[in-house]
Amino acid sequence: MRLIKTFLIAFAATSAIVPAAVAADGVAKNVIVMISDGAGINTWHAASYYRHGGLGHEVYDGFDTKLFMSTHPLNTNKEPTGTDEGSVKFDSAAIWDAAPVDTVFKGAIGDYAGFFAGYDYVRADVTDSAAAATALATGHKTYNNAINWSNTDQRLTHIGEMAVESGRALGVITSVQWSHATPAGFLAHNRSRNDYVGIGKEIVESGLASVVMGSGHPYFDKNGKPMEPKDDAAFKYVGGKDTWEKLKAGATDYKLIETRADFEALAAGTLDLGGKTKVLGTVENNATLQFNRAGVAAGNLLANEPDLPTMTRGALEVVAKDPDGFFLMVEGGAVDWAAHANNLPRLIEEQIDFNQSVEAVVDWVEANSSWDDTLVIVTTDHGNGLLLGPDSDKAAYSDIVSQGAGALPLVRWHNDNHTRELVPLYAKGKGADFFTTVAKAEAGLAAYHVPAESQVFVDNTDVYKASAKAFGFNAQY
Repeated sequence: MRLIKTFLIAFAATSAIVPAAVAADGVAKNVIVMISDGAGINTWHAASYYRHGGLGHEVYDGFDTKLFMSTHPLNTNKEPTGTDEGSVKFDSAAIWDAAPVDTVFKGAIGDYAGFFAGYDYVRADVTDSAAAATALATGHKTYNNAINWSNTDQRLTHIGEMAVESGRALGVITSVQWSHATPAGFLAHNRSRNDYVGIGKEIVESGLASVVMGSGHPYFDKNGKPMEPKDDAAFKYVGGKDTWEKLKAGATDYKLIETRADFEALAAGTLDLGGKTKVLGTVENNATLQFNRAGVAAGNLLANEPDLPTMTRGALEVVAKDPDGFFLMVEGGAVDWAAHANNLPRLIEEQIDFNQSVEAVVDWVEANSSWDDTLVIVTTDHGNGLLLGPDSDKAAYSDIVSQGAGALPLVRWHNDNHTRELVPLYAKGKGADFFTTVAKAEAGLAAYHVPAESQVFVDNTDVYKASAKAFGFNAQY
């Protein structure tokens, strides 16, 4: 790995906030951050109950570091304010306030009674996925809507850029559109997450990442059926029609793959890249890998879509070719979409798909690397849905109830939007101990029946700090 004194990304604007970074000896070769978007603790528990009939059986349950994370944004504005006025204040103790309230939370799909003051607290001043991704990728809190953009209207340098500048490869994959907020947070910069065309163009034209994968295909519908685009808007998730046509023509840095067979061949290491070294995978679906298909039940998966574990193995095939190492972000993005819909069967389905991706990563580390060379962080960007037990209208934060493997647990939804509850974070490998050095105690976490050493939390900005520190970057934030 070459010595870098200061990271100056060639295509960054001169006004960018660029952290100084220095490579050091004895650091991680690889960092893998895995994000189950919108997964509060009971999302993880529900999937484990359904899959195993109990807790403690997932691969991340054996990680060395198990604690929690705060996720609030700098503010809830949609554009830079240039001021600290309106900044969100976070008090972790307020989460557990069991004082009864007579309030109603008006959601997108229905209204939810308040029940307890703590519930009202976690449903207020929430982050969106753009501000959350920016915090995870840059160590900076910012306004909702920002993709690596500061509240002072400056471009922020993200960990993916720093990894590439240090000689490492970058990979980003997701189960939703590859220009969506969370993947964009590790690939691009924009004042607004909704500028999908601009974000997609930057991802492709910069050539920053060695591998990008997700959905957003302009010629397939949400059921994976071929369709003809009605207009140019159909191409927004892939950087616009011109960008897509260049990808199809092979006129970019990327080998475009679309079929399940090609994703599987990439994962097996047998795909012919036609002389290219970079891959952009766009699955045959304009929405998600599976969640948006017709119906609301689990099962009967679309046959033409790869699953997230296959995409994960494929991404590792690409980035692991770099002898200097890599940074890889894997997102189970549709977990969040299922929570917005209060759809428990598909929430569990999506979370299990994510959990199997974590297993694929752990298998890769143990077969091809080591925990002395690689840091793996498994977490979410925020909660969603405030999923609690069936009697959580009477007892604050009561547990969901397992009905055994293969059966849906008993639950109650209290929201159909994001929350600022404390969410799980698991870490293992080189630099994982960083989290315990910066964690703060929160006795209220005993409500989740975790041991005393796990009744602590870090901030989402600490994911960036841990990643940078593991890589040996003396980053300023």
